[in-house]
This record gives sequence, structure tokens and C-alpha cells, in this order.
Amino acid sequence: MDPLQRLRDAHGTAMIPDDIFELVAKRFPIAVDGINRIERAAQARFPVAYVEPSVVMTRADPTIGYGILFARTIPVCSGDKFGIVIQITAPLIAYGLKGTIHAVLAHEFLHYLELVWRVSQMRITSDYTSSSLFENVYSDESRLFDPRAVFDDRTLVRHITKRFPAGFRDYKLEDKVSKYWQSRRLPSTTVDIAENNVKIPAELLAAARFDPELLATVEQVRERSLKLRRKRLY
Repeated sequence: MDPLQRLRDAHGTAMIPDDIFELVAKRFPIAVDGINRIERAAQARFPVAYVEPSVVMTRADPTIGYGILFARTIPVCSGDKFGIVIQITAPLIAYGLKGTIHAVLAHEFLHYLELVWRVSQMRITSDYTSSSLFENVYSDESRLFDPRAVFDDRTLVRHITKRFPAGFRDYKLEDKVSKYWQSRRLPSTTVDIAENNVKIPAELLAAARFDPELLATVEQVRERSLKLRRKRLY
């Protein structure tokens, strides 16, 4: 698929103005470089990715308010087919620093590997749901593979651990999104945190098939990640 097709469609219908379209298209090679870097560092293919032409907001509890999701790992069900795609939001590409973009993509790649493992083990239907953004951040970080077990790239690992100590926050990036995107009333999508959850029919999970090399890689990563966590705890 063309990763910029949805952006082109939004531009064609005037939902995305010329300057924003040109900015995202011009900076998209930064994301491509990040994907290539992740594939080299992980020795595994990055899943299908596309640019979402909107800012994605999450509804959290009243004490926290709204949060911004700059990228998401999304399972896709179409008929009897199952797949996983990475959604990259246009504001991230437009206003994020190179290190930030690479870190966000690498973080979503960790989600992808974790989701592949859970689907292959039929462990997805019992996913835990919380209405609290803080609790979801904690759950998210506690179940992902350790990036040191995945990436043979110290700088990339440093980018991830620096930007995701307990959920992703980049105040300068968020300020730019507010100033240059939201203030212009450009496209915005709001998802309830409780709805940002994976629910897949069991029969589709049973029929899901992944490349054997990918499954072998995921199992190796999981074993290395468990060892690193044991060392950290003891």
C-alpha cells in the first residue's frame, strides 16, 4: 500500500491544506529512514505502515484530560484475514524531531512484536481494559519486550528509554501540534481510552498465520527480555 494514500486523499478533498501536505510529504523520508533503521537493528521486517491525516486524541479520566496518540499499532480484520498495521499520525511526521520519530516508530514495533506473540499464543481475547490513561500507560510499559532485547542499536535504545520512561510525553511537540494543527482546526480524531483495545474473534485468531522466521525471532526476543527483567529485579 502507498503509506501516504490517506494523506493524498485528505489533500484532494481540501481537508489537508497545501502547506501541511507538502511538509508531511517532505519529511516522510525521516520515517522511512527510521523504519529501515529498526529493521536493521531488529533483524526483522517492519509491518505495513501508513500516515493518518489527523491528530488522534484520547479521552482519559477527568483528572488527566486528553492525551495525544502520535502512533498506534492496530490489528486489522477483513473477512477471514488478520493483519497488523502501524498508524503514524501526520502531526508526528510534520513536527517531530528525527530522534522522536524514530523512537515512536521503534516503540510501536515493540507493540507489534508483543501483539504477534500474544496472537500466536491465543492470549489476546483476555486483554485488560482500563478507563484510566495512567493505568493504561503502566500496563503498556510493563508488558512490552525490553528494547535492549530487540534492537542492536544503542542510540535507538537510548532514544526509546529517554522518551518512554513512563508513557510518551513530548511537551515541545505537543505545543507545536496545538499551535500549528489544532488551532487551524485541521482533522482530529478522538478515541476513548477504553475503546483503544484489541478484540478479535477467537476463530480468526486460530486461523492467523505468521512467517515462521518472525515467530522464531519473537520467541528469541521474549526469552532475552525475560532474562533482562530478572536481572533488573534481582
